[in-house]
Amino acid sequence: MTGPALLLLGFAVTGRPAVGSALLAGLTIAAAVGGPVFGALLDRSPRPDRVLALTLSAYALGVIAVAAAVGRLPVPLVVLIAVAAGLFNPAVAGGWTSQLPRIVTGPELARGFALDAMTYSAASLVGPALAAVIAAGLGARTAVITSAALVALAIPAARSLSRYPPGPASGPRSAPHRQVAAGFAAIVTRRPLLRATATSVLSYVGIGMLLVCCPLLGAQRLGGSARGALLISAIAAASLTANWILARRAPRGQPDVRVLVSTLVIGVSMAVAAAAPGWLIVPAVALGGVGEGPQLTALFAVRHRESPEHMRGQIFTTAASLKIGGLAAGAALAGPLAGRSVTACLLIAAGFEACAAAAYALISPPPKAARPASRLRSAARTGPQTDTTARSEGGPQTGTTARSEESLL
Repeated sequence: MTGPALLLLGFAVTGRPAVGSALLAGLTIAAAVGGPVFGALLDRSPRPDRVLALTLSAYALGVIAVAAAVGRLPVPLVVLIAVAAGLFNPAVAGGWTSQLPRIVTGPELARGFALDAMTYSAASLVGPALAAVIAAGLGARTAVITSAALVALAIPAARSLSRYPPGPASGPRSAPHRQVAAGFAAIVTRRPLLRATATSVLSYVGIGMLLVCCPLLGAQRLGGSARGALLISAIAAASLTANWILARRAPRGQPDVRVLVSTLVIGVSMAVAAAAPGWLIVPAVALGGVGEGPQLTALFAVRHRESPEHMRGQIFTTAASLKIGGLAAGAALAGPLAGRSVTACLLIAAGFEACAAAAYALISPPPKAARPASRLRSAARTGPQTDTTARSEGGPQTGTTARSEESLL
């Protein structure tokens, strides 16, 4: 709810879409920076539930500060406040999924991926719709404050994770900065993980542009900017439906291919939306959700397969943060573009999806890249264990963040 509510607030107070996109970009680019640090803290902490709870509290307070500052302080200062709040945003997405293997174990891996992704889709369905309803009835500022209150309501759930303590620490711990660097290095050196991450980052540049276009699409084609948030809900509804089908019928084949196919579906959706008139924009945009939901589920599967046990939390939050960084770049780019031509902005967004597909094709993995998770776990145990949380993550890992997971969608 927070991202759409900030978009609506910036547009409502100033009448300029660039202000809303700047707030969203500030919030999300900071999340890209905070994610790796947050992942390292989770892996090192003997009480990750406390880390989650404290980070959620800080994020809720930061969002309230942004809501109070818009229209009362200069825009650059408000963006800086949004940046400060965004440093704590990774707790909303990646922090949760990196802890799921402490609860779910055994052969439920594929179903766990789909069900976990469905929780993001469900929140993304309700959140933007709630932002639109509250913004239309009580004002966009109230919508932002409501989103912060909902974040605060998640704090008891974070504390409940204390019932699933991490395993005992063994072996030396790396310094925090080395642990953060190791997460990036693991993504770069494991080609399938690099391919999936690069594809998702470029894809989320386009999705960030689509998000910024939604209030304008609502104003131009649906009769009101608040209805633009309903378009985000349409994306989430289609995403939820697609993942519900995946949860009931385990998909065949490697998840890597599903990352590519889903990205192409998102690109087609944006191209169609650029030309769709009136209410036809709703199914055109919803097609993007048909791709976005399976893309997230497939990313979870690739990250699980390619992540050593002792670095799971770090890799998941780092990869999610890079994806959120793509979202931020897209939101920042779309601000001035959408103000001039929403159609051109959507076509450029579709172009980024094409670039994401090209990146997938160019980054080819080694012949034996698709190794079973059991072999990865065995290899990971031969190296030094650098955390306490990941050793409890021997069960299925259902990945991040960012929303991003792990996203603000």
